[in-house]
Amino acid sequence: MREPIVAGMFYNLNKENLIKQIESCFKHPLGPGEIKEKEFIAAVVPHAGYTYSGPIAAWVYARIPKANYIIIGPNHNLIGSEFAVFGKGTWKTPLGDVKVNEKLAMRLVKENPLLDFDIVAHQNEHSIEVQLPFLQYRFDDNFEIVPISIINQFPTTEFLEQCQVIGKTIAEALKDEKNWVILASSDFTHYEPYDYAVMTDKYFIKAIEKLDEKEFFLRLQEKRGSVCGFGTIAIAITAAKQLGAKNGELLKYATSGDITGDKTAVVGYASIVIR
Repeated sequence: MREPIVAGMFYNLNKENLIKQIESCFKHPLGPGEIKEKEFIAAVVPHAGYTYSGPIAAWVYARIPKANYIIIGPNHNLIGSEFAVFGKGTWKTPLGDVKVNEKLAMRLVKENPLLDFDIVAHQNEHSIEVQLPFLQYRFDDNFEIVPISIINQFPTTEFLEQCQVIGKTIAEALKDEKNWVILASSDFTHYEPYDYAVMTDKYFIKAIEKLDEKEFFLRLQEKRGSVCGFGTIAIAITAAKQLGAKNGELLKYATSGDITGDKTAVVGYASIVIR
């Protein structure tokens, strides 16, 4: 069992208080309000503390259909395998336990030599964990996950090609499955003045909405972007296109400055669906 490592920090440790915290994300002035499900193949969703990015993340979770989920998160600690699959067992949160789909995890690793079974990469990483309480709030424990943690260092051509290969492997596997959604966990620009962060993030998001992962990487290089999960996004775009996606749609963008009022050095957050 993978124990939670940011409960009590990124989100509430107490079950009842966590439910109230998630509800407040939906009802927040920057949140989506009510739940309105829409079908989509993949999504980009932030992973900061719920106080900061929760209302923006709630936009994806207000739309997300009941399914199983491949959740791809950046490995901020740079520990473990570069492309690390958590292969079996459960992930625990204050809202219960979520089971890993061992069959699909096994198939992905078997079919792509870039992917490894590695729990070390997941042990102290929050980017996947923080997605689970939102999913549990919507669907209790009636879903399964395949967590994939990847090390994002530089948006090079070689790394993009690796992400594209993994995206194609995921798509091929999901063509034989039913009811799976791909979630790419990522925040956007980090610790820049508000106006600059908004401008550059909108520039990056335009490439994502066009489902052009190559252009996305070129824009990251051009602006020396600090999007922490650029690889997760490239994998999700590639897989979604292979599964028939035609475009992306920005549901909501905001920054930490919109939450706190301090706009001197902000982090950008976006909820984007791909269908």
